Amino acid sequence: MEKVEPEQTMTYKTVFQNEHFIIVDKAANVLSVPSRMGIEDNRPCLGHILQLDLGQTIYPVHRLDFEVSGLIIFALTKKAQSSSNTWFENKSISKVYSALTVSSKVFTIGETYEWKCILLRGKKRAYESPHGKESLTRARLVSVDESGQALWELRPITGRSHQLRYELFRHGEVIIGDSLYGSTEKFTNEAIALRAYQIDFGKVVNREEFKLPEIISIKSF
Repeated sequence: MEKVEPEQTMTYKTVFQNEHFIIVDKAANVLSVPSRMGIEDNRPCLGHILQLDLGQTIYPVHRLDFEVSGLIIFALTKKAQSSSNTWFENKSISKVYSALTVSSKVFTIGETYEWKCILLRGKKRAYESPHGKESLTRARLVSVDESGQALWELRPITGRSHQLRYELFRHGEVIIGDSLYGSTEKFTNEAIALRAYQIDFGKVVNREEFKLPEIISIKSF
């Protein structure tokens, strides 16, 4: 594994790397890939930074929102990108997120909920629409502390834009720091309290060909 230099920690930390993939812990307030604004967008972009640091072309596999931190995969070859795109399409890869909300006191600690809707992404926010696509999320309330802060474990079965942010908002559990969906509380460094902390490759049939571990996990909150 390549050593992470101090300046990299502002935008990412390398968690796993081989000749096929690099998996990093993306900092919040960093773009995964260039936005529609292109060079006019002066926000840091992980894809550009990684290419410069690695000195080679990389290929995006999936994305995390600008405000979200955690695990993100980039392919290092066209073959790896093609295969990983198929894994996501077939739902062979599963991701786990954690989120912090202000508890609505509606949900039961330890219980898992299955949330479904038809979701469409607008210019800024996602919303329910008959013209959208099916969204499915499994959510478990892990704990609620004395201050009323709730910790959630979230498993998106589909991969819709803003899926987790909208579902928590829809169920009265707005993510701390997510002002776009109505949060009035601040989180660390203007980020939102949503973090991708685990990727499960256990159902990937050709996982060993790409020398991938069964599970990659990092610290949650």
